Amino acid sequence: MVNLLRRGVRCFQAEPLAPGWRPDPEVIWIDLLKPTRDEELAVEAALGIDLPTPQEMAALEPSSRLYQENGATFMTATLLAHSQDGVPTATPVTFVLSRGLLVTLRYEELRAFSVFSERAPEGDVGSGTAALLGLLDAIVERLSEILDQMGDAVGEASVGIFERPAAGDFKPLLTQLARTQSVTSMTRNSLVSFSRLLSYATLAPEIAGDPDCQAHLASLQRDTQSLTEHASFQSSHIAFLLDAALGLINIEQNGIIKFFSVVAVVFLPPTLVASVYGMNFHHMPELDWKLGYPMAIAMMVASAVLPLLWFKRRGWL
Repeated sequence: MVNLLRRGVRCFQAEPLAPGWRPDPEVIWIDLLKPTRDEELAVEAALGIDLPTPQEMAALEPSSRLYQENGATFMTATLLAHSQDGVPTATPVTFVLSRGLLVTLRYEELRAFSVFSERAPEGDVGSGTAALLGLLDAIVERLSEILDQMGDAVGEASVGIFERPAAGDFKPLLTQLARTQSVTSMTRNSLVSFSRLLSYATLAPEIAGDPDCQAHLASLQRDTQSLTEHASFQSSHIAFLLDAALGLINIEQNGIIKFFSVVAVVFLPPTLVASVYGMNFHHMPELDWKLGYPMAIAMMVASAVLPLLWFKRRGWL
């Protein structure tokens, strides 16, 4: 699907690309969302550029993700998609700045794109460069929002862990922490990738000679660095909570094992006495004693009480 943003228009407009298509002068942003091969070829022919393939977008080498070709600046970053619904995934997104026109290539729905296109005030986005800077702002804000949401989830999990969940069921908390850790880790990776893109964006011809654009990118770089540090701290906090939860689980399990161990030790000696006098040998002197039965009961009680007194004296109970 191909979405176009025109100068002075608040939102995207979907447009089919016929053979020989050319963007009109009012188009400042071409957004390719899950495009077909024909749509890619139409945009490439219209702008005289070669869009990267999904394999090239996913490559880790900087030379495959950040480069200039035919007067266009190609920048690819890995961003987080579906952080709230479904399974969070990391997806590569390519930004192309060519002669003042912005082209974006992506294969997943991203909240930052739709938010920016919907809220852009009329007349504020007058060029592809301005659209790029505004979109980069929206992406940073979105990543910050995700970290805030994960921070709230971590706070709730922390309270739940140290207040002890009902019936000792830590499974929901551990599941929540595991998902939070996964999203936080992918957010941090997105921030690192996005930071490289911001550094390279300063070399784009449309930005290199504009002090205002350079200052804007420098501000975004500072924000990204701050968010990266916050994500690292949050990951450490989550790791601590996971260790704390596992420690509390071990403590509860040890308490249960201790209880059964005490019960076993208390009942083992009386069971031994009862087993001895439960044997059916013909010659057992105690069988003819009048006080044999009370003696056996007394021995069983004493063998149960003495270990309890010993455990209590040693501080094991």
